[in-house]
Amino acid sequence: MLQIRSKLLYNQRVQGGFFRLVARAAGMIREAAPGKFVDIRIDDGYGPLLRRPFSIHRVREQNIEVIYEVLGKGTEVLSRKKPGEYLDIIGPLGNGYSILDVRYSILIAGGMGVAPLIFLTEKLAERKTQNAKRKIIVLIGAKTKNEILCAKEFTRLGCDVKISTDDGSRGFKGKVTDLLKKILPFVICHKRLAIYACGPRPMLKEVSRVSTTYKIPAQISLEEHLACGIGACLGCVVNTKEGFKRVCKEGPVFNAEEIIWPDC
Repeated sequence: MLQIRSKLLYNQRVQGGFFRLVARAAGMIREAAPGKFVDIRIDDGYGPLLRRPFSIHRVREQNIEVIYEVLGKGTEVLSRKKPGEYLDIIGPLGNGYSILDVRYSILIAGGMGVAPLIFLTEKLAERKTQNAKRKIIVLIGAKTKNEILCAKEFTRLGCDVKISTDDGSRGFKGKVTDLLKKILPFVICHKRLAIYACGPRPMLKEVSRVSTTYKIPAQISLEEHLACGIGACLGCVVNTKEGFKRVCKEGPVFNAEEIIWPDC
């Protein structure tokens, strides 16, 4: 983990309220991995006071890329930052995905859950070039077609991309977990499967249930409101079979089977 003063190289709107940020972070590249995140101090003043956590979207040469959505004061301030300005960044933080040696990798993204999965796909694609029999299936879910992110990027990486929207404006009409259950019968016979997911809690809870039912190894990245980002404040704990764990320290990626989900 490093704390650096990082030069902002790019910060532009992708679509709607979604932005892509690129910052110089040479010292962090070696430790960067899919699923890990960085903590960015938005402003040198006291508003907003807390840093904001962002998944590492991908790395390019000596740069780290982040995708974020403007949802409150912190991200609104961040969206107005210009190239040439500097950001105080801590990272890489947390534990990321472990890449498994399987025939089919199924990636499931709900909304902004696409953020860490491009980086993961790039790593999976490297293995795919070594063995053409390996397949990467990406399921992207959103409320409407206007909130679908990164579909073209996944396609360029050689993935079989399938989309679901709650309103049916693009692709399968329904939840992305319903789309998962629809395609599983066609790939479950290959047995060597793994699921990687990132998205809202209800989605991850259902992914965990489905993966347990079919006995498919699954790793999920929990989206939590992280405060300190370094495991000190205990504000992001989740209940697991081994007791309470901190999302920012022991996570954000966990094996799906170890999470104890609340009934509500």
